[in-house]
Amino acid sequence: MRRLIVGLACLLALAGCNIISYSFSGTSIQPDVRTITLPTFEYKALKVNPTLSNNLSEAIRTRFRQMTRLEQVEMDGDLEISGEITGYDVRAQAITANETAAQNRLTVTVKVNFSNRKYPEDNFENKSFSAYADYDSTNSLDAVEMTLCEEIIDKLVEDIFNATVAQW
Repeated sequence: MRRLIVGLACLLALAGCNIISYSFSGTSIQPDVRTITLPTFEYKALKVNPTLSNNLSEAIRTRFRQMTRLEQVEMDGDLEISGEITGYDVRAQAITANETAAQNRLTVTVKVNFSNRKYPEDNFENKSFSAYADYDSTNSLDAVEMTLCEEIIDKLVEDIFNATVAQW
């Protein structure tokens, strides 16, 4: 029991000195990193979804606001995450015996640049992230597009967050 108390005391002392950095949100952001810049993702996919760029960008901003202590600034943040939507594709997923699609898959692909001005060894450029959602081919894309995009955005935001500040 005494060893446990001494061990916990040492751990708290190290954490208090900022020698180790841990967050219950699962992030590993160094204590001297205080700001983040999150510009709107550019839309460069051939098929157009007029709201996807803004919705994805806002979802990323919201995740960082809720899950980190970082202050969001317009420019020159300690961290910067920028990118572009490069793909927005619908493809037949499950083919029936009649050679018609039973399901279709909407896939969104983004390329992300991550810059850590204080720890440049964490930087990456043009890292590709992709997420998809399937829907029944009896539905038109227009009928299900909003719901599918929300699901896809959630997956993309999770992956981008993990790759940048959770370093998974």
